[in-house]
Amino acid sequence: MENNLKEIISRKNTGYKDSLPIKVIQFGGGNFMRAFVDYTIDVLNEQHGFNAGIALVQPTPGTSIVKLREQDNLYTLFTKGIKKGTIVNEKRIISAIQKSIDPYKDYSTFLSLAEGEDLQFLFSNTTEAGIAYDGFEDSLESGPHSNFPAKVTAFLYRRYRFFNGAKDKGLTIIPCELINNNADTLKKIIFKYASLWKLEEGFSQWIEEHNYFHNTLVDRIVPGYPKDDAKAYKEQLPYEDKMMVVSEAFLLWVIEGDETLKQKLPLYKLDEQILIVKDIQPYRTSKVRILNGAHTAMVAFSILYGKESVKEAVDDEFAGEFIKNAVFNEIIPVLDLPEEELKTFAEETFDRFRNPFLKHLLASIALNSVSKFRVRVLPTLLDYVEQNNKIPVHLTFALACLIRFYKGTWGGASLPVSDEESIVNIFKYIWLSNDYNKVAGLALSNTSFWDTDLSEIPGLKAAVAKALQEIDAKGIRSGYQDFIKEYEV
Repeated sequence: MENNLKEIISRKNTGYKDSLPIKVIQFGGGNFMRAFVDYTIDVLNEQHGFNAGIALVQPTPGTSIVKLREQDNLYTLFTKGIKKGTIVNEKRIISAIQKSIDPYKDYSTFLSLAEGEDLQFLFSNTTEAGIAYDGFEDSLESGPHSNFPAKVTAFLYRRYRFFNGAKDKGLTIIPCELINNNADTLKKIIFKYASLWKLEEGFSQWIEEHNYFHNTLVDRIVPGYPKDDAKAYKEQLPYEDKMMVVSEAFLLWVIEGDETLKQKLPLYKLDEQILIVKDIQPYRTSKVRILNGAHTAMVAFSILYGKESVKEAVDDEFAGEFIKNAVFNEIIPVLDLPEEELKTFAEETFDRFRNPFLKHLLASIALNSVSKFRVRVLPTLLDYVEQNNKIPVHLTFALACLIRFYKGTWGGASLPVSDEESIVNIFKYIWLSNDYNKVAGLALSNTSFWDTDLSEIPGLKAAVAKALQEIDAKGIRSGYQDFIKEYEV
């Protein structure tokens, strides 16, 4: 078996180039970034002549880039899943990374990247805890800084000084951390460090006027190195790859920006769900309501119906139809985005649910289901009632299933209830009663669950009580069918 990826791909038509100008500095080289940002840049290079090399910076001390360096910064990405109804099972050698740098061992090389004429972009994924201000990085000279925003501040200051504050040398900064307003938060912390370090006012002005910060929403499941099935993957390669990565086919990247960003970074040319929009918040809401909301709405319902995984549930004729009705007839109609756009995202979501390469156990997503329902499903239920003056029957039935699930047993067997002890104990008290009206009233009126008294919503208490009665008397399928006859108009 050959083991030099560079020699192998240089002999093939893969779009690989021996050297690309460094246009991107990237903080974080974990599985997600290598299957997300590095993948998209690599495809832009090959298919659209973007001609951008990436300098990868290790965000924390350790040895994470050693193996990547040993492979000349090359690695294989396996993409598996369903895309537009078709099974995807592909592999691709990613060659966009040109350098990988450990700033803790080579700080001067890290800073020297700031002097690059071609540098245009900064991407990052340093986990949700990465974009934070700790106040312990007490001077510019104390680098290498452990704090990510401190590193960025020092890097940008070097660039500002080297190019004498040139207007055209500011960077386009696109964080991928999973926090709301990630770019705005990073920018605020950079200003804090500039103040703490007493950097000249001109630097802060340059940051404000000539660097461009773009909030993002990212989503892709990246299991990473396939350690449980490494042999099967190794057999597909004519070379040794210790840094191979496995990813699902779905990719969502929403970036706040305008036409200028679209021309600067032409991600729209790729066959992916990549959007550059003026306001990211409707997309964040849609993602939470559709993807996460469908997950949460299906959990108790599907477990009580005897399903083990998300795929089993959506593939089942009855359960799958129930979940689709909840999404397409009750969740999508109350969201503030174009209907076709929402339907496309929903179809992609169901493709992800059906991914034959990932087994997503329902029990694993049942954790803290009450708080998840409050955040992911309840806002839709309330919006639906407000807009239609009636309850959404599928989400109401899902809520009844959730309350029934927290009883803890079903058919003489224990259910995988996993939540705070106080919540579990409250449900134990609620279920001491055999009166479904009382159970529904106690559960819905508990503001510690929902942050509001749901028993005040016209018709909801009676509907949940009816659903609970039907579920216990006839099971999920027959119970639902009798419930729907009474409440669906």
